[in-house]
Amino acid sequence: MDKQKVLKAIADETRMNILNLLLRHNYCVRALANELGLTEATVSQHLKVLREAGLLVGEKRGYFMHYAVERTALQELAQELEALAAVKQGVCQPEERDDCPAVEMPECPKKGKCSDEVREFCHGTDRD
Repeated sequence: MDKQKVLKAIADETRMNILNLLLRHNYCVRALANELGLTEATVSQHLKVLREAGLLVGEKRGYFMHYAVERTALQELAQELEALAAVKQGVCQPEERDDCPAVEMPECPKKGKCSDEVREFCHGTDRD
């Protein structure tokens, strides 16, 4: 899964509306266009973006292509977002890093003896 493609695809409000409809029921282009009040050409372009992102699959039924959401792609994205949200933020300790610009500031000497105000400003606070 190309996360960047998926995120760009779902960043558009119309495409999110299409996904919401398709999660509840499989639709063809014409039915989606009627539901959304858009032209079939517009809906087709949005479907193309969603298909290329791996979010949709199509099934030919007679003359029409019916679309369904590739739920595993959404579940993979949800897992990655959950993992990202679970990352814990620590406090930067300038004395432990060579690349910290705060160690060069006169208010924050290498030995970590800066004031609480400067430490919070430069290094943030410890978030549990």
